[in-house]
Amino acid sequence: MLLPQHFEQKIGFSTLREQLEANCLSALGRQYVARMEFQPKHEPLLKLLQQTNEFAYLLRSGADFPASHYYDAKVHFKRAALPGAYLDVAAFFEVKMSLRTIRQALTFFSQADEDQYPTLRLLGIGVQVDRNLLAALDKVVDDDGAVRDDASPLLRQIRQELIARQGQLRKQIAGILRHAKTEGWIPSDAEPTIRGGRLVLPVIAEHKRKVKGLIHDESASGQTVYIEPAEVFELNNDIKDLDNAYHRELIRILTALTDQLRPHIPDLRKAYGYLGLIDFIRAKARLAVTLDCQLPQLHNKPLLKWHGVRHPLLQLAFAQHKRDNGDPREVVPLDLELNHEQRILVISGPNAGGKSVSLKTVGLVQFMLQMGLLIPCADNSEAGVFEDIFLDIGDEQSLENDLSTYSSHLLAMKQFLLLAGKKSLVLIDEFGTGTEPSLGGAIAEAVLDQLNKSRVFGVITTHYTNLKNFAERTPHLVNGAMRYDPEKLQPLYRLEVGKPGSSFAIEIARKIGLPKDVVERATQLVGKDKIRYDRLLEGLEKEKTELEQRTAEAAKAERRLKKAAQEYQDLKQHLEDTKLETLRTAKQQAKALLVNTNQQIEATIGEIRRGNAEKETNKAAREKLDTFVRTELQIEPPKPKPTRERAVAGAVQPGDKVALFGQDGYGEVVSVKGQTAEVMFGGMKTLTKLSQLEKLGRAEIREREQAAKSKAGRLGGSGAGGGKSVNITDRMAGFSPTLDLRGERAEDALTKTMSFVDDAVMLGMPEIKFLHGRGNGVLRQVVRDYLRSQRAVASVADEHADRGGDGVTIAVLK
Repeated sequence: MLLPQHFEQKIGFSTLREQLEANCLSALGRQYVARMEFQPKHEPLLKLLQQTNEFAYLLRSGADFPASHYYDAKVHFKRAALPGAYLDVAAFFEVKMSLRTIRQALTFFSQADEDQYPTLRLLGIGVQVDRNLLAALDKVVDDDGAVRDDASPLLRQIRQELIARQGQLRKQIAGILRHAKTEGWIPSDAEPTIRGGRLVLPVIAEHKRKVKGLIHDESASGQTVYIEPAEVFELNNDIKDLDNAYHRELIRILTALTDQLRPHIPDLRKAYGYLGLIDFIRAKARLAVTLDCQLPQLHNKPLLKWHGVRHPLLQLAFAQHKRDNGDPREVVPLDLELNHEQRILVISGPNAGGKSVSLKTVGLVQFMLQMGLLIPCADNSEAGVFEDIFLDIGDEQSLENDLSTYSSHLLAMKQFLLLAGKKSLVLIDEFGTGTEPSLGGAIAEAVLDQLNKSRVFGVITTHYTNLKNFAERTPHLVNGAMRYDPEKLQPLYRLEVGKPGSSFAIEIARKIGLPKDVVERATQLVGKDKIRYDRLLEGLEKEKTELEQRTAEAAKAERRLKKAAQEYQDLKQHLEDTKLETLRTAKQQAKALLVNTNQQIEATIGEIRRGNAEKETNKAAREKLDTFVRTELQIEPPKPKPTRERAVAGAVQPGDKVALFGQDGYGEVVSVKGQTAEVMFGGMKTLTKLSQLEKLGRAEIREREQAAKSKAGRLGGSGAGGGKSVNITDRMAGFSPTLDLRGERAEDALTKTMSFVDDAVMLGMPEIKFLHGRGNGVLRQVVRDYLRSQRAVASVADEHADRGGDGVTIAVLK
């Protein structure tokens, strides 16, 4: 049941019905739109929704489904059913093309996968289009709506004779026309025309006696007469006879074709019912695609569990406004849940804040659903089925029935109390208004209490504080507030369920600019409790807004961290891939080089053998092989290097001169403890493992000093070249064993870690630290993954809990 009687107009569904009619391709589909009804039963409603959902998927997929020639040929069947009657060519064209469309639709669904369009496939059961009938129609009428010349042998013969006679006629009339123009009897730009079905010439009236023939007509001014020349009388008569014969044969063919069609009329009526239904479902699917509608999970009970629901009419209006003016306004989506524990939602908030729009959204979307339409919602939405929807919205006063606005509301409340039950959805806008506030609020609270006892579902909008308090303390009722920006005093049009909303009347009055003394007086009249209540709601609104901002910032930071982690993983994978590709390329090059080398060696051996061990020949062959080695293999003869042994315990004493392996500088040993030595490099002492040191003799020391002077000279002094000439002593003096990576991106942190570890190993540091903090652990993971992959690193561990714990990584070097 729907209340009031003009429910569709009140809720706005009539606009959607017009949209559906515009989407239909034929009158057949529009007839189904006109017959749409509210469906309170779960099973038939689910079937309607599944049909629309499958067709919406068909449209979104871009499948090649027939979308033309949706003619309503049923209008011709009454005439065709009469014995002796026949249909004209245009009627048969519509029948032929629409039957072809029906057959194509049936074929489309029959050839699709069985699980793709199950409900649409069922619609075609029992629908038949006789192939022989379709072939007979195609034999007579072509795809342009014209009669085929070969519809019958006699028709072809008549047509050919008619064409021949018309050719003769045009030839003769052209000769007469040229002569008449030469004599000045016919205007120079005149052409033959048709009068009474016969070809005539337009002759100037004063010369009409000069052209022998029959006058058929004259112009409105009387200056031109239309004469059929006597020379073409017989040809025109022949053409007329042939034309009559052609139409007699055509009528015979059409009559026979109608007789062939007549027995199929019962099956054809069913087929055209199917075509209209497909057109109707297609129209619903097109609306669903336009509004981005979905099929929610449908339950066989009253339920609303909606996510991201949008008002369809607002969505259409905003889309049109965007096309016309480029305004990118979007509908604010609505999240709402009504179930058996939370059946009635009481929405409060400021005027023009969206309360009525939210209520209308609930009514219109639920009505759409139970009319068999998909609804504009998110994918994870759920919905139920109601047997009744009762609506009280707007002004229903009537001068004829002597009803005031409040009386009309009371009459609606009476009907709701008598008729509403546990499967009813009640929608009441501005509950209790229209009379003295305290009395109106009391009556509204009593009505709301009775509706709750009847276990109805509902959405109610109000400004009355007593209704907000009643909803707060009463089971199965819940408050809802339309969000409002208390700083800017602007509505946000978002519904928040769980707390009441403030009307912000005093604040809005102050912002509008009412005199200050008037606002203060109004505040006194309202009372401290009411002001305190509204200020509490205002404070909650501010806290809610701040919390949302912080949540958004936290979510943004989390997304950045996830992105950084993903970038690190991508970088790691890239390095692995590059490593594998480099190895693969090197192996291929080595293989090719090995083949060339073997060939060269074999060629050299062959030359030596052919030379019978002659000295010059052997020398030339060896030189050729050496040249190949230098140029192709790019191998230089090894240079002799002095072999030095690494220092061990007992071999190095205080006062010895030592150097770090691979470095040019040198220092003096201060003391030795176990496997560790304290060395003075320049002006800085450092602890270094003995395995990293080599003992130097006097000659080696002089050689290093001369090399250092020579290098300094080439660079223009000790400071030339910037960082390029820094010796080991300077680097050790400026090196810190702790690297701070906090706040770095993953890739930057990895680059710094690699360089830092290289320097520490080169300088012989026994232990290094990395400050990366805790956070989400991305930097810690990057650092430790790299350290564990290095042979020079002996162990990786957390710092002591008192000095940073797992926010600091300690690496012990070998």
